[in-house]
Amino acid sequence: MKKTGIAVGLLMLAMGAAHAQKVTGAGASFPLPIYSKWFSEYSTAHPGVEVNYQSIGSGGGITQVTQGKVDFGASDMPMTDAQLSSSSIKLVHIPTVLGAVVPVFNVPGVTNLKFSGDVLADIYLNKITNWNDSRIAKDNPGVSLPDKKIIVVHRSDGSGTSFIFTDYLSKVSSDWKGGPGSGTSPNWPTGVGGKGNEGVAGLVRQMGGAIGYVELIYALQNKISFGEVKNASGNFVRGSIEGVTAAAASVKAMPADYRVSITNAPGADAYPISSFTYLLIPVKSVDPAKGKVLKDMLSWIVKSGESEASGLSYAPLPSSVAEKVLQTIYSLQ
Repeated sequence: MKKTGIAVGLLMLAMGAAHAQKVTGAGASFPLPIYSKWFSEYSTAHPGVEVNYQSIGSGGGITQVTQGKVDFGASDMPMTDAQLSSSSIKLVHIPTVLGAVVPVFNVPGVTNLKFSGDVLADIYLNKITNWNDSRIAKDNPGVSLPDKKIIVVHRSDGSGTSFIFTDYLSKVSSDWKGGPGSGTSPNWPTGVGGKGNEGVAGLVRQMGGAIGYVELIYALQNKISFGEVKNASGNFVRGSIEGVTAAAASVKAMPADYRVSITNAPGADAYPISSFTYLLIPVKSVDPAKGKVLKDMLSWIVKSGESEASGLSYAPLPSSVAEKVLQTIYSLQ
């Protein structure tokens, strides 16, 4: 009887292992902190389900999901029409949260700075090369700016955070728009590259005189100073959940495919370098069991996970968008 009980137990364990589901994803580092929390909590609440996510940048996420190498991708940049049409897998964008990209800096003796968009563009165009430049000083009266060379830091990988930042620069600087332009891997005129938001944050922390751009949570977690940015209404606004939410309010009618830009949004309180971030999900999964897990996980994120977004300095989806997203999730096969 004892041996029979052990055999039955082992059989049940084997059956459980056979029914275990492992789903894999890859892409943006921008939402990594909240995704790590969500995927861990979902797996804990659903024994037998393992969600593995690799932070490799939005460009890598798009490549891997379109080639069928992962079960889902993640990107801060909406895929282009050309990318969607050339993909071997039909994909849908699922917005998850919104976040802010902030200009982080390491200037000895300075803890707060204001940046106009054209000044940020010209720093990255290598036209403004010293921290005591008259144009930086103009935006920061009373701040003692050192005679120190600016070290520009940018992403080295294909990055949705870079897309958000350069999308903003393209809207506020004709020189940037006509030069590097917007994209995940623009031709940077100057600077050193760091991999992921983590890499950029680390380089800025290490190098006196450095400036970079990261998602808000990375600045807060690494205790790096970040500046206020001049918005479309002419106000200097600090990156925050409230500022991102104000930028999202500028979208009066969300497109059916959710592909939208909210950089340099109108509104007195709107933070100008804000964005949605997306999960890239197959409309019909090759593996129905994995498709069922993804559909359930996405529903859980919208219904339960959104309430945790603000704790990690992301803005949750507006309720009207969340309702629309749920309908899209329910339509997945």
